[in-house]
Amino acid sequence: MADISLSDVHVVSSRQKTLKRFNIADVIFHRATQAAAILVLLILGGVIFSLIRGSIPIFREFGLAFFVTQSWNPVTEQFGGLAAIYGTVVTSLIAMLIAVPLGIGIAIFLTELCPQFLRRPIGIAVELLAGIPSIIYGIWGFFVFAPFLQQTLQPFLINVTAPIPVLSYLFAGPPYGIGILTASLILAIMVLPFITSITRDVFLTVPPVLKEAAYGVGCTRWEVIRNVVIPYTRVGVVGGVMLGLGRALGETMAVTFVVGNANRISASLLQPGTTISATIANEFTEATGDIHTGSLIALGLILFLITFTVLAISRLLLMRVAKASGA
Repeated sequence: MADISLSDVHVVSSRQKTLKRFNIADVIFHRATQAAAILVLLILGGVIFSLIRGSIPIFREFGLAFFVTQSWNPVTEQFGGLAAIYGTVVTSLIAMLIAVPLGIGIAIFLTELCPQFLRRPIGIAVELLAGIPSIIYGIWGFFVFAPFLQQTLQPFLINVTAPIPVLSYLFAGPPYGIGILTASLILAIMVLPFITSITRDVFLTVPPVLKEAAYGVGCTRWEVIRNVVIPYTRVGVVGGVMLGLGRALGETMAVTFVVGNANRISASLLQPGTTISATIANEFTEATGDIHTGSLIALGLILFLITFTVLAISRLLLMRVAKASGA
């Protein structure tokens, strides 16, 4: 009996030591992950604080005029961010209008229509596009894509839309090659692989039994895609689109090469323009004086607010979509 009791005591003691060791490991893991999360918040808060502190003198100097004027003259120290804000928003929206339908269409083809032997090569090609550095896109866009547009697409658009009242202003010449439209097309090419890859991955999560059931009741392939695949994955699709939009808003080097870097607003999409990121990249190292530097920091704050607003809207949209799906 004594041996049994000593053995039981030993087992209980061993279990207590094991539980204690597990508890210590859990506490360490919890504190480490908590510290990492707090660190992210501190870094974000530091960025926001720095941007606000650097922008306050500019907003005191120019007030709301900084948002509604397009004058950008470092010599006279007159700065307005409207042209850069306009270029950022317009190029991103045009890029998304082009990339979203193409990206979703490619994802549908890869998951539902593509022959098996072609799925892997096309999928790898899409992922390779996502891995190309942005400066490579910029060099290719400036030396290859922009001259091609100057000789082909832009003259075609100018001639075709000349008799049409509204479009004649949107595509008014001369064809420079570089400009808002060229930057938008480059952005569309850059965000396309992100949208395609994410949309393809979420399409693959659709349970086969749902599609088989739809086919069993006589649905066509288009009806299965429209009524089963897309509704089941719409949260992921919206997330991929918003990720692409965030990439388009903050892209710098590729846009800097092809947008033209002209601080003015033109009704024509073929004319040179600028974006917030391109303006900062071009002028920050050469900025002289507190007003010029502060104006660039203020543009950075505006870009941050635009991106934050887009992300907030996307989160609200995802919450509404998830709530509707649950209902």
